Amino acid sequence: MVDSSNPSVTVPVRQADASLISYTHVIYALHSLSVLIGLTSPVTIVGSFIFGLPSIAAVIMNYARQADARGTFLEAHFSWQIRTFWFALLWSLIVWALSLPLMIVIVGFATLPGGLALVGIWVIYRVVRGWLALRDRRPVGP
Repeated sequence: MVDSSNPSVTVPVRQADASLISYTHVIYALHSLSVLIGLTSPVTIVGSFIFGLPSIAAVIMNYARQADARGTFLEAHFSWQIRTFWFALLWSLIVWALSLPLMIVIVGFATLPGGLALVGIWVIYRVVRGWLALRDRRPVGP
C-alpha cells in the first residue's frame, strides 16, 4: 500500500511475525560474520562477503523466505540484503576490469586494492544501516 502523503513511501500492509524478524537478524549476523572474516584475515572484506560461506548462505536464506516477507517491513530488508550482495559482486568486477589493464602502467596495483577497499566500506555501511533499521523495526530504504 502507498502512503497518500508521500507516494514514494510504501506502507507495510501486514505485521511481520517474530520468527521472520529473528530470521532476518540471523541473515544480518551471517553477513556481519563475513565482514569480520574479511577484516581479520588476508582476504578482503568484499572478497569474504562475496565468496564467503556465511554470506552465500545468507543470500540463499533471503531467497528462500523472500515471499514470506512480502507486505511487511521486512520486504525492504530482504531486497536490501540481496541487492547488497549482488551489487558488491558487480562493483568488484568493475574494479577488477578497470584495474587489470592499468597494471601494465603500474597504476592498477593501486586502483585494485583501493577500489576493493571502497566496495568493502560500502558493504559495511549497508550491513550496519540495515541491521540498525531492523533493530528499530522499520524498513530500510534506498
